[in-house]
Amino acid sequence: MPVLLPNARTRAHASPGRPALAPDHSVLIAGGGPTGLMLAAELALGRCDVAVLERRESQDLTGTRAGGLHARSIEILDQRGVADRFLREGKVTQLAGFAWTRLDISDLPTRHPYGLALRQSHIERILADWVAELGVPVYRGHEVSEIAQDEAGVDVTLAGGASLRANYLVGCDGGRSLVRKAARIDFAGTDATLSNLMAEVEMRETPPWGLRHDKLGFHGLSRSENGRVLVVMTESTLDRTGEPHLRDLSEALIAVYGTDFGVHSPAWISRFTDAARQAVAYRNGRVLLAGDAAHIHHSVGGQGLNTGLQDAVNLGWKLALVATGLAPDSLLDSYHAERHGVAARVLRNTRAQIALLRRDDHGRKASREVMSELLSIEEPRRRYGAMMSGLDIHYDLGDGHPLLGRRMPNLALTVAGRKQQLVTLLQQAHGVLLDLGGLVGFDIAPFADRVTRIAAVYDGAWELPCIGAVSAPNAVLVRPDGHVAWVGDQSGDGLAEALTKWFGAT
Repeated sequence: MPVLLPNARTRAHASPGRPALAPDHSVLIAGGGPTGLMLAAELALGRCDVAVLERRESQDLTGTRAGGLHARSIEILDQRGVADRFLREGKVTQLAGFAWTRLDISDLPTRHPYGLALRQSHIERILADWVAELGVPVYRGHEVSEIAQDEAGVDVTLAGGASLRANYLVGCDGGRSLVRKAARIDFAGTDATLSNLMAEVEMRETPPWGLRHDKLGFHGLSRSENGRVLVVMTESTLDRTGEPHLRDLSEALIAVYGTDFGVHSPAWISRFTDAARQAVAYRNGRVLLAGDAAHIHHSVGGQGLNTGLQDAVNLGWKLALVATGLAPDSLLDSYHAERHGVAARVLRNTRAQIALLRRDDHGRKASREVMSELLSIEEPRRRYGAMMSGLDIHYDLGDGHPLLGRRMPNLALTVAGRKQQLVTLLQQAHGVLLDLGGLVGFDIAPFADRVTRIAAVYDGAWELPCIGAVSAPNAVLVRPDGHVAWVGDQSGDGLAEALTKWFGAT
């Protein structure tokens, strides 16, 4: 794999206090939201030369987006040693739910059996600080306008006329992704059937708190933590698009409640729909997609940002190995193979939830009641709680032990006579070969720069969400994203092949 070196082509100049556009990078990421920042961190941990292109002049967000992190997202941040940064600023809560039925996951086998209420603006800021610590340049005020790829790399033209070149380009630039369009990747799916407004405002009159259903759709008024009013409204028309204004919110309130309660001083107002689309391919040559650039859907269930973060962690270590020449380009094919199905399932469950919530009629009301009763039963609650929180994700890596392809449980290991949580072994984004006394004479030295072998003792239970208790293995190969790539016995049969498949040739 060629490594691109700087050349003397003319570039744009940096603003004061910002990094100048470097001529070339091994990987360019278009979009500095949560997905792009998480991917940048993963690539930096993989010692890959990466930079982020972000059209916004600052990290500030206009309005709001996502409102929290699900359990699996907290786990992956914990794997990198940064979960506490988010936990300190958010509110631990039971966040998972399906069609407004809360799903308590406190009894699921995870170190983090909960969600975290934390606005996207805070999530982005914490991620951006981490990325800065890792030394990744973020070029602000720059937006991709054109791309052209060849066998060796991608030429990226920016809106201001400057150009850069990279071995790979990843579009993390949202649902209207310019990268996806320029790469001519179809965005298949369904158009919007409803439009929602969400806002944080002040009101001169006290409104009726709580949720409401009517012929238009669903609406909600609640107090936010700062004492203001959090509003969710279904608009009466799909004709309005673009950035919403206070007048739009006022009209929506009047249409439902007969008054706007003297609404004023919005901190932010956002508009979103139930359009559900997914890129038919997450890769076209040297151009890849992640996050909203690869999939969009209604915000019900709070899965969008979380799915994007998990896209980034699945892709990051693979792209780092390929871009630094340690693994073949074909490793990137596993990204689409693993993540496309995950997002397809998210689109399906959000469509199902909106079908239940869309309007208030006798049939839908009865369906919601029946679904709520079903989800109060232990097994469905645990199953759907694991799905909505991302804890049940399973990549099809073939037949074998139930651990194969699933997230590795966090274990309280004894390593060299000291207690150590397994999650801490993944902080450098390396693979981990966990030897629990079963491997004999296997030499991992050729992979030592990518995989760490840990001899450990563990005599506790092995348990997976939805699966339950599983048999204790002799040895486990854990990928940098925390998913199990191989499970074996003393012989090590298949280990060499698994190491080569996931971490490149020796």
